[in-house]
Amino acid sequence: MADATEQRAVATAFAPPPPLWKHFTRENIDKLDQIKKEALKKDEEVGSKANHWSPAKLRSLEVPPELRFLVPPEIPTGEYTVFGEPQTLSTTLPSLKEQGIEQLYPEPATETDQASSQTAQPLNHAYYLLKISKSLLLNFLEFVGILAVSPEQYESKVEDLRNLFINAHHLLNLYRPHQARESLIMMMEEQLRRTKEEITKMDQVKMEIESLMDQLEAEGKGLNRAAKLERNPETSAEREMTAENAQLVWGLLEKIN
Repeated sequence: MADATEQRAVATAFAPPPPLWKHFTRENIDKLDQIKKEALKKDEEVGSKANHWSPAKLRSLEVPPELRFLVPPEIPTGEYTVFGEPQTLSTTLPSLKEQGIEQLYPEPATETDQASSQTAQPLNHAYYLLKISKSLLLNFLEFVGILAVSPEQYESKVEDLRNLFINAHHLLNLYRPHQARESLIMMMEEQLRRTKEEITKMDQVKMEIESLMDQLEAEGKGLNRAAKLERNPETSAEREMTAENAQLVWGLLEKIN
């Protein structure tokens, strides 16, 4: 009777915490620490110096019943229970037939079936979702009519509506791999777009820096010319006169010779 009450409590929408939390008291934690210290002393006597407590090593300790909830359990390998509902570690979506529910659409063709038969076509999810939606509307109208005429016969129609909703939900879940693939494609496209924008901005900054460097180089050459003119203040006319005087001197020297 107690197990049935606990199972109902766990299966509620807002389930209370599991009763094992009551064992996590300061007294029990101190007891477990004392057991660890005693186990370490025995290991030191044997010659082992390992002081890291792995979950497997903790499970190997001999602890009283009130402390067994403080020891981590083994990692589940097949199924586990959450709020009274059995769950599986497999990522494969179980079919409705495996769950004992009537399936209102054909089984989707596997890759092996498509390879062996050319006529095998993939399941058209949208087509069957539309059919189930229309069936839901029709069954709901029939359900309203039954409630108006003979309300005591509602159970069969409620079961039909429940089966239709479960089939529609299962069909939508078959889209999950496609949704995950499309989400990854969108994320990669967004990342590629951001990368291209960053490259474009880097190219613009590079062009601006090159233009600035060319401008600085031109200004530097102008400053060099100005500095040379300051060190040699002769004008162009003076330079021409000096050249003419030099020519006259060379001419006189040639006549003398």
